[in-house]
Amino acid sequence: MDLFGVISPDRPLLVLAVAEEAAYLDKSLPVLLTGIGKVNAASALTAVLARDDRPAQVINLGTAGAVRPGWYGTLEASRVIQHDLDTEFLHTLTGQTYGAPLTLAGTGPVLATGDVFVADEAARARIAQRAQLVDMEGYALASVATEAGVPIRLIKHVSDDAGDGAARTWRESVDDCARALADWVAANLS
Repeated sequence: MDLFGVISPDRPLLVLAVAEEAAYLDKSLPVLLTGIGKVNAASALTAVLARDDRPAQVINLGTAGAVRPGWYGTLEASRVIQHDLDTEFLHTLTGQTYGAPLTLAGTGPVLATGDVFVADEAARARIAQRAQLVDMEGYALASVATEAGVPIRLIKHVSDDAGDGAARTWRESVDDCARALADWVAANLS
């Protein structure tokens, strides 16, 4: 976990997984780099939100794979699910609901979060039945922020098509994605 800038209740905290995605952000902004995956994201944000100087809002910026055609650019997720947690089976088994979908603001795409980098067609097709985009941190961050009573927005720039060759495509596109995310911040957080 790396934390840059000064956290204050009058500024949103920008949360990203890796430095490559944050490369063009204004260094005076409060930025939290969590590391990749749900556990890293959840533990890093939990530590920050437990502080006395916690932010009034969290904005998760990052890259996402498109699991359906026609999704590109910088988008705000309206709902987030976990694609690697079998919530239906767990409900059948225990009678409890674990990892229920989280509804956010807006009318954007559904984001599916999981601890696997989606880079094959079978996984992409399975996830596309329930979502338009896929990432590795969004659900965890939304869950932690919601539990803490802190509003959260999930802003994702599409980096690849989440199928065969996605890892290569992500490496090639992450710099352009970082520029687009910085542009979004400049346009929306003046």
